[in-house]
Amino acid sequence: MNWFEIFVGLRYTRAKRRNHFISFISLISMLGITLGVMALIVVLSVMNGFQDELRNRILGVAAHIEISGFDLTLSDWQGVAAQVAGDRHVLASAPYVSGQGLMAFDQSVSGVSVRGVRPELEDQVADIGRHMKAGRFTDLRDGQWGVVIGDALAQSLGAQLGDKLTLITPEGQITPAGMIPRLKQLRVVGIYHIGMYEYDAGMVFMSLGDAQRLFRTGDTVSGLRLKVDDFYRAPQIAHALTLRLGGRYYLRDWTQSHSNFFKAVEMEKHVMFVILSLIVAVAAFNIVSTLVMVVTDKQADIAILRTLGASPGSIMRIFMLQGVVIGVVGTGLGVVGGVLLALNVSTLVPAIEHAFGVHFLSSDVYQISELPSKLDPHDVWVIAAISLVLSWLATIYPSWRAAATQPAEALRYE
Repeated sequence: MNWFEIFVGLRYTRAKRRNHFISFISLISMLGITLGVMALIVVLSVMNGFQDELRNRILGVAAHIEISGFDLTLSDWQGVAAQVAGDRHVLASAPYVSGQGLMAFDQSVSGVSVRGVRPELEDQVADIGRHMKAGRFTDLRDGQWGVVIGDALAQSLGAQLGDKLTLITPEGQITPAGMIPRLKQLRVVGIYHIGMYEYDAGMVFMSLGDAQRLFRTGDTVSGLRLKVDDFYRAPQIAHALTLRLGGRYYLRDWTQSHSNFFKAVEMEKHVMFVILSLIVAVAAFNIVSTLVMVVTDKQADIAILRTLGASPGSIMRIFMLQGVVIGVVGTGLGVVGGVLLALNVSTLVPAIEHAFGVHFLSSDVYQISELPSKLDPHDVWVIAAISLVLSWLATIYPSWRAAATQPAEALRYE
């Protein structure tokens, strides 16, 4: 594209057209692209924020990697912990014993998953200790039969700190009257809140020694929980650890244990991207109608330019430049507006809620009561590129029609 084409194209873009309707359609096209790009950036940023928030809450309880035997037990966990500690990506490890039971208090009963832990080691691989609402996670000590429960479970049972709960385990005792379940009384020493109902209502913690005695595992544990330096690379690290351990143990990373959930979130993100991209596409292809009307309006100008020596390619590039300018300005405004909104969602949403007296995400219904946002520069670049490409594609047909104008036909009635 030479300076002549740029000069004429920009002059046509800046000039006041005789047909104000054409200018109005151009403005609508530009605003449509701006709103579409803004919506895409903000929605994807919010979905990234939700994904990160949920991932962090899940990993506050779930381990990055779990190691157990193929029979779901681990006898020499200290030896395994020493072996994996030699890997530079492993930051900490903690043994655990898992089991199932029914927690009863007064007239209420709830099914729970029991995890026996060493609090000082568990705090290095999970965040339970940093989410305590009452009591301390370190109050779990062998022989004292204490238990830490979630606030949702405490609410459903009507239990408080210091109350004694009854745990009913499926491992029964054989008596002359037949098989009866084992009962154990436990004292609530702590209440936590993660923000995931699955954990807050169904996961209880007790000391490792008490859990081993309760579930009669002896010195054996259910497995070893690991924390790594980059949880995004947990699958690769797990594979390397499998080779280090000689394939004698079963390793599972967090992407396997919660794969369905994160695949669903990722699928929703892709679907929203496609749906909102249609807004940009519709706005971009409004450029077609704008340029078609401009070409019709400028028939005489095109004919004069052709008679002065302008080639069909030059005419085509002149009108393509007009459409590209609309796309670039609309995309630029959309990117700036979208980035500013995405970075200030946590401030704007509470202000809107306060102004109109509404609450978009009630804590009684949703696991996350605040609207999180995480701006991903890669998403911004992809959205901007798609918008510009669509805008450029929309200019091809009208520009081709302009280039195909015959000077004699255009000037016949002038």
